Order: sequence, then structure tokens, then C-alpha cells
Amino acid sequence: MIGRVGVCSWSLQASGPEDLAEKLSRAGARGVQIALDPLRTGAWGVGATVRALEAAGVMMLSGMMATAGEDYSTLETIRLTGGLRPDAHWEANLRAAEDDARLAGELGLRIVTFHAGFLPHERKDPERAVMMDRLGKVIRLFAARGVSVGFETGQETAGTLLEALVELPGAAVNFDPANMILYGMGDPADAMRKLSPRIIQAHVKDAVPTQQPGTWGTEVPVGAGSVDWKAFFETARKCERSIDLMVEREAGNDRIGDIRSALALIAEHIQ
Repeated sequence: MIGRVGVCSWSLQASGPEDLAEKLSRAGARGVQIALDPLRTGAWGVGATVRALEAAGVMMLSGMMATAGEDYSTLETIRLTGGLRPDAHWEANLRAAEDDARLAGELGLRIVTFHAGFLPHERKDPERAVMMDRLGKVIRLFAARGVSVGFETGQETAGTLLEALVELPGAAVNFDPANMILYGMGDPADAMRKLSPRIIQAHVKDAVPTQQPGTWGTEVPVGAGSVDWKAFFETARKCERSIDLMVEREAGNDRIGDIRSALALIAEHIQ
């Protein structure tokens, strides 16, 4: 079933809490997935953010945790640096996760998503054991605060992610159909059907595949890409657990306009 609807805060490139609240209002959003790290580091005041969103009538629906050292220059660089994989940043990422979990609990959030990092498909790959151990530790930090963790899709196939989830019973999925296309990791509709029992949130984002294997696809406004939105919403409605939908836009020069269009598409499909 389809749950709450919101917008990813980082999509609006806001300079602070008041700017975010104003842009969310202009986009017609009443819910937000909030980036936790500006709050954790003190770049944004927690109290000021809560007050600005409340004044705008916007509810915090979930959180997003960033990880240190990510390099999105190429598919290969993000494969090596994404999520919890880099050894050089593991301790810092673990401390950040602990603080983000505390913050999420204080804000009353029940879902926090993040990029797990590349999960090797082969069970005998020593890197896989390291990643599973790290992910387990982060899951437990959030669970202790009553928060569920959702892994962002994209860096591996649905099959590889499902195999990992079997060993991580406390984890769920933040399904991003565009990421499946951007990373070249399979058909989004098929992946969503396979992952549907573990999905707790989805990003509403669109993309077109690359014409040059080994390079990034291209993000485009929702409805202008290769995502089959009819199949997306049909699968979401059939899910037994409620799936929140968060519009994410990380490219383009008219973020507010693109987000308004995406929210309109969601409204058409959930009436």
C-alpha cells in the first residue's frame, strides 16, 4: 500500500531551515525526508529546523544519512568509495551513524535511509564479510533508537541485495527506480517486484540509461525517463506494508518545477 508523500530535502539545495521550508511550500510539499548530517554537525540548528518546518506545515517523515568519502565521478569510483565500504572512513562513519541514530530518535523519525555501499555478490569475497559486519552494527545502532534502516538501491542487482537482506533481518529497502537505471543494475519494475516485501520507502526519481556501457545513465524529470511508473505504482499498491514516497531530484535547473510535476504524477496515481 502507498503511505505518506514527501520531498527529499537535499533536492532543493537550501541554504538553511527557513530557505528549505520556503522552497518546500513553493513546491507544494507537506512532507520531507530530512538530511540528518547538517543537523548532526550543527550546520543547521535542530530547533530552528523543526520550527521552520512546523511553521510551513511540513512534517518530517524520514531521515537520510550521508557517509564520508563518497566519490561519484565514475561508476568505478563510487564502487570503491560508496557507503560503508572505505576502511579509511569506517570509524568516522560509525560515529556519525551513532549520532544520527540518536538524532533520529529525538526527532521521532522511524525510518532512516543511506547508501550501504557496494555489496560483493560472491559469498567467499572477504569484502562481503566486512560489509555485512559493518551494516549489522549500523542497523543495531538505529534499532536501539526505534528506527528502521533502509538501504538505497542501485549499486547491486536486486538478487544480490536480497541475499544480503536475508542475513540482515533488521534492514529494509529504500527503492530508487532511477538508480537501477543510472547504475545499469537491471529493470526497475522487475527489481521492485522482487524487493517489494522489504521496501519501506521509495524515491520518486527518473532516468535514462547510458549509451556507453560502464558510464553513468542520466537523471531526468519524473515522467521523461525510462521508469515504468504504471508498474511502479501497481507494485507499491500491492505491497503489504505501507511504502512512503519521497520525490528526489538531484539534477536540473528547475528543481521546484520538476518536484511539483513529480508530486502531480503521484497524485494522479494514488487518487
